[in-house]
Amino acid sequence: MIGPASLQRVTGAHPRLLDAALATLVGGVGLLPLLFGRWPDGVRPSGADAVAAAAAFLLLLARRRAPLPVLALTVLGEVAFTVLASYPSRVLKVAALIAVYTVARTVRRRIALIAVSATALSLYAVITYATDSAAGPEAGAVFAWTGMFAAVGATVRTWHAYAAAMEERALRAEATKEEEARRRVAEERLRIARELHDVIAHHIALITIQAGVAGHFLRGRPDQAEVALGHIREAGRTVLDELGPLLHVLRRSGDETTDEAQPAEPVPGLSRLGGLLESLTAAGLSVRHQQSGHPRPLPTAIDLAAYRVVQEGLTNAHKHGATAEADLLVDYGPDELRIRITNALDAGSYPASAATGTGHGLTGMRERAHALGGSLHAGAAADGRFRLTVRLPLPAAGPPTDTGTSDRPGTALSATAAKGRQG
Repeated sequence: MIGPASLQRVTGAHPRLLDAALATLVGGVGLLPLLFGRWPDGVRPSGADAVAAAAAFLLLLARRRAPLPVLALTVLGEVAFTVLASYPSRVLKVAALIAVYTVARTVRRRIALIAVSATALSLYAVITYATDSAAGPEAGAVFAWTGMFAAVGATVRTWHAYAAAMEERALRAEATKEEEARRRVAEERLRIARELHDVIAHHIALITIQAGVAGHFLRGRPDQAEVALGHIREAGRTVLDELGPLLHVLRRSGDETTDEAQPAEPVPGLSRLGGLLESLTAAGLSVRHQQSGHPRPLPTAIDLAAYRVVQEGLTNAHKHGATAEADLLVDYGPDELRIRITNALDAGSYPASAATGTGHGLTGMRERAHALGGSLHAGAAADGRFRLTVRLPLPAAGPPTDTGTSDRPGTALSATAAKGRQG
């Protein structure tokens, strides 16, 4: 059994089939009186009725392709039939009303309004001529039928426009959703790549340096070699701990949004700066640490970016500097956090890309700063030293928690002092 949904699918896929069926129905009804010998109101049909039925059939077949010409021809046919046969053609009148519906549905509103009004007046004139009465019920019914078919056509037109707009909006929303998903995936991949670089590059550099120290002291001073191996174990343990949350994110499925699915490892920040400086000191880098301004709690994103900048900058200074010394300034300003790392520049060993800021490490630091609305400048200064300066915007400062400026030479860091700063 064919239901309404199936019929709608068939007619939507094959509109010409609907036109053929409708034209056959109207034309067939127009030919029935010829078989029975009279119309229901007693009027005897003639050969003109057969011509009108054939004309209605042909015109309705073309109504979708040329709605305005079809409407004009049906109205003219109705006028000609009435003049020749002295009574209006019922078949052409029905065809004219169907053409009115088609025009109201497909043609621009202003043109459709003019065409429908002209059709109503023409049919009214035909009925008035045939009945010799301008105020009869048939004459008044012409306006009602014409208006009803035009209203149905306009309603269907509005419904189709609304459905098309909703479909377009849904497609646009789906495309926007997919684009947003791709953007988020790209941002997450970039964030993970940046974190992996910062974590691995720093600790692998320390492990490499300590392995060289251990190899140097292995035969002559095994106690020093053992200390270096201990630093290697500690660096390896630390890098595994920091890789844990990143690997957790990579393994996590997209629907894990509960608290249990979140990594428990705290996000590193400047509160862990003491431990970082201690590990660099153990690796042989002397860091002269200077802090100014009023330290205060920082937003998580800025705190993490500041820590990673210091970590990457000091690691680069250790790997590429002319001497095993670096200066670190952390300045808590009223509206920005300024980090400056300075070290001696060795033109022979320092990468050429570092001075222009095109290395992966500097690129990652620059991306972190720009993502937070900050800036990064790196390059050789006039005194021949390499200087890295990062500025990160801060929210308005609260009440001061500390005053003055403190100098913390990295070579004098003790385990106790480092732990105190971490707390």
